Amino acid sequence: MFCTLIITRYPKYLGLFGFLSMLFFRLPLWFNKKIKFWKSRGASKTGRFIIHPALGHGAALFTSDEQATLIPTFINAYWKFFRCDVKHFIMQPIAGHGLWDGKQVFYSLSESSTAGEPVAVLTRATIYLNRVKNFWKNVPGITQKINGADGLILSYGIGELPLLKQATFSVWEDESSMKSFAYKTQEHADVIRKTRSENWYKEELFVRFRIISATGFDKKIAAKMCTLPALYEKA
Repeated sequence: MFCTLIITRYPKYLGLFGFLSMLFFRLPLWFNKKIKFWKSRGASKTGRFIIHPALGHGAALFTSDEQATLIPTFINAYWKFFRCDVKHFIMQPIAGHGLWDGKQVFYSLSESSTAGEPVAVLTRATIYLNRVKNFWKNVPGITQKINGADGLILSYGIGELPLLKQATFSVWEDESSMKSFAYKTQEHADVIRKTRSENWYKEELFVRFRIISATGFDKKIAAKMCTLPALYEKA
């Protein structure tokens, strides 16, 4: 299985078309039979969770059994017409757990070592309505820590539904850096404990990926992220 993630940024004065794209992209993604699962959602201006949607920022994620790029022609043409900045990842899920809207999206995951390799992480959760305040009260502290975390290459916030359905995507220099932040940073470790003791999440998902290609980035940044450097390019 392979996963494609696209992060887009529209010119400031065309931000409305970024918001509308979440509606327009549904049909071409739905009718592409090679795509097994898809989401078209908003993204934050920085690597933070989203309270207020940023109209000019978007994200599209889908899975397929094929490694090839499967972005529908209409979507590519839409991005080109509106002069979008497009960041494009092709990845292979290698370990994880949890459901997405009740579905086992990244099926048949078998643990595969990523020691010494770059690693991408997707975390996603549906927050109970009566736990929203608890969740958002802890977001600023974690955001401050992750922005300065050792080994972090980049991160994005992805919003499915304001306040209630949130996800983050981050890329780390190696698995050790990612785990060090997750389990040794006091603020993050405390939040992990609170999610269990206070029962924040109705549903949650955690997946670790090996990045096969990353396009749209400066060559030096792309080289830090890709396990197979020959496959990256600057868009």
